Amino acid sequence: MLAILRKEINSFFASPIGYLVIAIFLTLNGLFLWLFKGEFNILDYGFAELSSFFLLAPWILIFLIPAVTMRSFSDEKKQGTLELLLTKPISLFNIVLGKYFGAFILILIALLPTLLYVYTVYELGNPVGNLDMGSTLGSYFGLLFLVAAYTAIGVFSSTLSDNQIVAFITAVFICFLFYIGFEGIADFAASDFINQLGMSVHFKSMSRGVLDTRDIIYFISITVFFLMLTKLNLNKANA
Repeated sequence: MLAILRKEINSFFASPIGYLVIAIFLTLNGLFLWLFKGEFNILDYGFAELSSFFLLAPWILIFLIPAVTMRSFSDEKKQGTLELLLTKPISLFNIVLGKYFGAFILILIALLPTLLYVYTVYELGNPVGNLDMGSTLGSYFGLLFLVAAYTAIGVFSSTLSDNQIVAFITAVFICFLFYIGFEGIADFAASDFINQLGMSVHFKSMSRGVLDTRDIIYFISITVFFLMLTKLNLNKANA
């Protein structure tokens, strides 16, 4: 698994992909949070908090993570190297995990510079330090779990086709469905059960600074579920 993980990380940074992903994520967040006038602008908001960032980031990541993961297995299929990869003396699930953690670590690297936002808002508070660190920390944990789930969905989608664009669109659709789609259906059907199937309600719960085990178990379950689906799809391709 470590060999595949290193290969994935190296491939991201040997080409412009890794740098482009980090630059796009930070640029979009920076523009909306600090420059563009609107509801996301922290300086216009009047409160020393990062709720705007945690509202915006999941939507940017819905598109950014599929762009990172779309090549994971679809590129292997297109180049005809998937069969060679599957014959290596490594378990199928370790191959999946290697691809998964390669993409996951890249997104984590993109998230790291956003800690500067925490310091900036902390200093901008009146008085200095007037920032709800519990809520901020909970929101970051929620974002990490959200990234984990999005990445698993993206890696799974890359096994469905040898066309990277198809893999990208599929991943965006599934991420959108799980993040906000179930919430919309729940509002229409007036069903709390359907609402609980969506990521948004669990992410918002963690953003309040309360790490409920139900929210953690939910995100872990979604992540494991799609990783297992990835393994099943590869099993079919290898059959």
